[in-house]
Amino acid sequence: MSEASVSNAIAQVGGRVIHRARIEDIAYHAILAEIPVASVRNVIARQPGSLAGIEPIMHIRPQSLVTGIEANDGLPPSAPAAEVQVSPASILALLDGVPVAGHPLLRRHLNVEDHFGLEPDALVAQRVHGSAMASLIVHGDRNRPEPPLPRQIHCIPVMGNNDRFPSDRLIVDLIYQAVLQMRGGAQPSAPWVIIVNISLGNVRRPFHGQLSPWARLLDRLAYRFGILFLVSAGNVTSSFPIQAFDTRAAFEDAAHGVRAEGVVNAIAAVIPDRRLLSPSETVNGLTIGGRNLDWVSQADRASARTNVNPFTELDTANPSSALGPGFADSVKPDILMPAAREHLRVIGSADGIIVSPAGAARGAGLKVAAPPRPGIEGGEAFTNGTSAATALASRTAHRIHDALETAYGQEFLELPGTARAVLIKALLVHPARWPEHAAALVKRLIGPFGQGQASRQKDNIRRFFGYGVYDADDAVACASDRATFWCVGELGRERSVDVVVPVPSVLGGQARPHSFCATLAWFTPVLPGRKSYRGVKMKILAQDDLDELAVKGHGSQPDLNQTNRGTVFTRQWSGDRAAVVAEGMTITLKIQREPDPGTPVDETVPFGLAVSLEMPGELRLYDQVRARLQPRAPQRATP
Repeated sequence: MSEASVSNAIAQVGGRVIHRARIEDIAYHAILAEIPVASVRNVIARQPGSLAGIEPIMHIRPQSLVTGIEANDGLPPSAPAAEVQVSPASILALLDGVPVAGHPLLRRHLNVEDHFGLEPDALVAQRVHGSAMASLIVHGDRNRPEPPLPRQIHCIPVMGNNDRFPSDRLIVDLIYQAVLQMRGGAQPSAPWVIIVNISLGNVRRPFHGQLSPWARLLDRLAYRFGILFLVSAGNVTSSFPIQAFDTRAAFEDAAHGVRAEGVVNAIAAVIPDRRLLSPSETVNGLTIGGRNLDWVSQADRASARTNVNPFTELDTANPSSALGPGFADSVKPDILMPAAREHLRVIGSADGIIVSPAGAARGAGLKVAAPPRPGIEGGEAFTNGTSAATALASRTAHRIHDALETAYGQEFLELPGTARAVLIKALLVHPARWPEHAAALVKRLIGPFGQGQASRQKDNIRRFFGYGVYDADDAVACASDRATFWCVGELGRERSVDVVVPVPSVLGGQARPHSFCATLAWFTPVLPGRKSYRGVKMKILAQDDLDELAVKGHGSQPDLNQTNRGTVFTRQWSGDRAAVVAEGMTITLKIQREPDPGTPVDETVPFGLAVSLEMPGELRLYDQVRARLQPRAPQRATP
């Protein structure tokens, strides 16, 4: 009856209902309607008798509008990657715009399922977003050719012509139906998919503390189907002033460090206006920010002179990358991935200069497959931003799966999809570290200052970097001076499990830098409408000072209170004193499911754990650990 009364009210003001959706799992009930401009003005003015006064209506918002990307500086086709066998058993899906599926770089690598019939109306020349994201996932940045992924990417377009959401559909329902098509029902179209790329964001729904329906949907689907959603933090491309410089010439001619300081201070002054975009506040998914990094050649870099590079020598977040924190003050974005070295357009003003993020270009961009242009078929172009960073994160997640499959074969593949997804979630965050110089700069410039401010200083640092940055190649490599252990499982209410980690004897007796780190990830059930939305909390119990390893809690990481608010719990310990390691020594970590904060959750909850021991330059470390581990029969995770 409530929906009927709202529909009648819409009709009475001369409007019409276009689409409706109800998803009880996330307490979502929405109507997409077209109403006259006069009625919109009455709503804004809160006039008596307007739609804003209809009792069943809780919120009135404009239709979702996607963040766009550019693909600039078109190039003729370059040499395609070497032909490799590609498996149709997709583990990664891309929900995005319609790609140019026949592009030479994409045609063997995509399985496009046009579930919503968007492809016929999408002009080929405008298929920018989906083509770019698919290219980055399959090939990475083409400035730095890499082998393509060994499996096809499953693509369901959710944007149509001009890379826009359909005007007659609610985006939350669109995503819901897409995932159900892939993983739900008796005949799912992509039953092996465990990673989903969402390089999309609603520019009309910045995060201001309240979870969006889109984020709630991703959280619910992650737990229900065991899917790792990788979501872009969003790009904030509005201009902002930089008070430290009076003219463009002063800004451009400033020393690298001075210019970087001015930009960081300017961004800090407008932090409230640069928040995450829905659905990147997701609790179960990982949110990806943009890192100031690409692989443009020096020759091409020299061509980028029109705009100014704000961070010539600083490894940091791009100026347009949306800032955290996330829901319930959790760490967001989770990690930063390369999003190109973003330059700034500079406009002079009476009060100084105003800058805005510039588009991608040959001298500052990631090279991707592009739609055809006059005289150019199968060409390439350049893009940037957090959408691109998320695509590279998805590629890294797939490569982690490939590395585990190569190392463990059928034993790994026989794990349930949920176990593999949550393990990849842990392993994707596990190597992340705050960039040393950039984190120190934020601390020095933004503070706050004085005794007892360490937690608040870390709070400001994590707004920019989340858990940090890392080298994707190094994250999937097998290094002789590092050993990484992993395990998966499920925990019931108020249960715990001990994980025993063997310590190689080579770590003992050497006064040199070494580290120990552990990362726990899980998919929580969610309780929409409750203050305790995150139904399950977990943590790693270990001593803050691990005397036996001569390490202490590392200072350059979010503190315990900050890392305990989401669904990733990670700690790092380091030291440079000589450890005393007895033969056969082990360290025990306890993985504990805390008492449920709200309504008790009876279901078991899946988790993945990654633990690493490292001593840079000590090449015997990995072999000693491997010798300690005895082969075992394949096992399945059980409730």
